[in-house]
Amino acid sequence: MTSELATAYLRLSLVPGVGVYTARQLIEAFGSVAAIWQQSAQDWLAQEGVGPKLVAALASGMSAPMQQRCDYILQQCEAANIHLICQEDDVWPERLRACADAPLVLYVYGQLECLKAEKMLAMVGARKASAEGKLITRRWSCFVSKQDVCVVSGMAPGIDSAAHGGSLDAKSAGIAVLGYGLKAGSQQQLKQIEALAETGCVISEYPPETIAKAGYFPQRNRLIAGLAQALLVVEGGLKSGSLITARQALAYGRDVFAVPGSVLNDVHAGCHQLIQDGAILATNAEEILQYMHWHQSLSKAEVYQPTSDLEAKIIIALRGEIMHVDSLAEDCSLTVPELSTILLALELGGVIEKLPGSRYTIS
Repeated sequence: MTSELATAYLRLSLVPGVGVYTARQLIEAFGSVAAIWQQSAQDWLAQEGVGPKLVAALASGMSAPMQQRCDYILQQCEAANIHLICQEDDVWPERLRACADAPLVLYVYGQLECLKAEKMLAMVGARKASAEGKLITRRWSCFVSKQDVCVVSGMAPGIDSAAHGGSLDAKSAGIAVLGYGLKAGSQQQLKQIEALAETGCVISEYPPETIAKAGYFPQRNRLIAGLAQALLVVEGGLKSGSLITARQALAYGRDVFAVPGSVLNDVHAGCHQLIQDGAILATNAEEILQYMHWHQSLSKAEVYQPTSDLEAKIIIALRGEIMHVDSLAEDCSLTVPELSTILLALELGGVIEKLPGSRYTIS
């Protein structure tokens, strides 16, 4: 159920021209969000920075059309099992309380308790990510998720989707932050939302039917940065949204990690810039856990035992490498058809992974 406080915050959030800073000013001046609506136009006008235009907007917040809009949004939320929460609700994420530009309300679909997770790591990067970048992200996300770290990302194609895929692989809670309303995505996006909400949650600061706009995604990025204690950038160009998120994370006092890559590929240029500017270079997920003091003693994993000398030779050749099938065949003194049969069995067993371009690596 939506609290009365959340309903009052919703009304304020819908008033045109009232941003989060103005809202905070008004709440502080009048003592509570509910008290704002009990004031006269003269009382509003007496506040610093409030002019006739804003007074007229506040007056519209008490109108019948505004009440109808609020009622409609609340009905949408109830019908779709969307939680509407505000800054004063107990379930509000603690780290967002300290962010001056945090939204007045959040729409949450899924498991509310995820918002109170003790350990959160944001993972972001390029939409047009490399196969290696997506592989790294999914593996690291799965690894940290198994260590009770809640992975936060933006559900965009590329690195974001790989991050969510890793938390789903671990059957662990994760949080997706949208730049549009929870009911406004494509069919594919709505399916992703449903999958993520089973163990984690999906959040937005926009009413459920709000369609995506370019300006909403930088806004979304501040939430990703604000929710987590640390941010990992896997890939990103010099002008990518990932760098905006990283700068916001630094402004919030969060730790920022970056994965290095080839200097010949511009998709890594943003990470290299971040490292030059003081971000922490990350070469594996274990380093991040140790730096954040999130490390737990891992149970001894079951180690795959090769069924033949050839399997063992292939696994040794792939350890720490990504190899093309031709190079692997040459190293193992096999023909490609002979090798392919063994590779297929290892792939089906989850021992190795096939990458685009007939390349393979250890899982």
